Amino acid sequence: MNTSQLLCANVHENRWENIAQTVRHEAKRSLLNYFAVGFAGAHDPTIEKLVATYTSFSANQQASIIGRPERTDMLNAAALNAMSANVFDYDDTHLRTVIHPTAPIAAALLAYAEVNRVSGRDFLQALILGMEVECRVGNAISPYHYNRGWHITSTCGTLGAAIAIGWLLRLTPTQLNWALGGAANQACGIVETLGTMAKSLSVGNAARNGMLSALLAAQNFDGPLAPLDGVRGFLNVMGEKPELAGINAQFGEHWEMALNTYKPYPCGIVLNPVIEACLQLSARQEIAHNLMQRLQSVEVTGQKLLRDRTDRPGVQTGRESQVSAQHAVAVSLLSGRAGLAEFSDAAVQDPANRALGEKLRFTVDDTFSIDAAKVTLHFVSEPCVTVMVEQARGSTGRPLTDQDIENKFKTLSEQANTGCDQEALIQTVWAIESLDDVGALMSLARQY
Repeated sequence: MNTSQLLCANVHENRWENIAQTVRHEAKRSLLNYFAVGFAGAHDPTIEKLVATYTSFSANQQASIIGRPERTDMLNAAALNAMSANVFDYDDTHLRTVIHPTAPIAAALLAYAEVNRVSGRDFLQALILGMEVECRVGNAISPYHYNRGWHITSTCGTLGAAIAIGWLLRLTPTQLNWALGGAANQACGIVETLGTMAKSLSVGNAARNGMLSALLAAQNFDGPLAPLDGVRGFLNVMGEKPELAGINAQFGEHWEMALNTYKPYPCGIVLNPVIEACLQLSARQEIAHNLMQRLQSVEVTGQKLLRDRTDRPGVQTGRESQVSAQHAVAVSLLSGRAGLAEFSDAAVQDPANRALGEKLRFTVDDTFSIDAAKVTLHFVSEPCVTVMVEQARGSTGRPLTDQDIENKFKTLSEQANTGCDQEALIQTVWAIESLDDVGALMSLARQY
């Protein structure tokens, strides 16, 4: 078997009993975090525009939209809920690839489960397998794929969604391979769109197109024999010297999706250690007092990806500010906070934030990990002050606790004013294996 066929065989042969309890629990953490950020984005202007447009083409009203009263068809619900969870870049991150694993997979599964009865155990296993394939394929083409400009959540997310839905459909290994072919042929998304509404489209398409590919494969809609590793397959077209061996190595024993992380701040993952350092500095009264009058410059040191993705001075919108080091440093230093309000249009237009952002300078040091950064404040007539963050809060070395994720969920759902029963949804996620019908989850998550 080629790499694609072996992967599909491994997925097909996977058994619930062989999935460690720690892996199952990580999937639940991912799902609860998904609902938290889905609520946060539910009424963002980007989602408002998307809902108005997508629902105008709705085939039926069988599926729900997180935090909203509208209903739509299964494919459009998958797209909208993936976009809502990712719109603020507040969702989870697989650090090695910078994939946001859950949004494309969970959105597709939840939409499917509202229309077709799915047990909690089957849902969780499908989520785990979809995320695992997504991350393993991402590993094979990283870092070239993302550095080249492909939006890896959207591209690899399409493959993961196809596998997750395909597993629920009990596709044969051959049909799973066909689903991968359909998904690979629809996988797209470019980094140039980050900071704009356009970014959300490819994330939504990942959930929608992945689901569609699996549904078609169930009808024996065929595809190539080697959709991943063919001469002109996904890996060779979108990667440079892809590492094929890791895609199937120890499948079912080593779990990449168990390395998932969760953000404490609504911004690009590479900014997390920068913000943490700035918040530590802001908390020191002797530094915060008259900071703007005393400050000459701010030096941010990190790996090249930090500068490449976040060197964005003079941003004009809250959406852009989520991937701007200039804004993130300024707002966290001056306000001592880094929540949704600090990455809003109003915060971006604050003259103090803009003025401080102009003082930012980058130093590249590729010995730093993606979750490390150093911030140095250079003063006009005082010694400089430095804070080094070796591992940002929320990284694999300093993970958010279950309680942290619950608190994030409660805060974001309250801010979204959804009116949902927070405790009921939290407890249902933690006990999802016991559900006979996962459709109950979306009934708790929609707005009535």
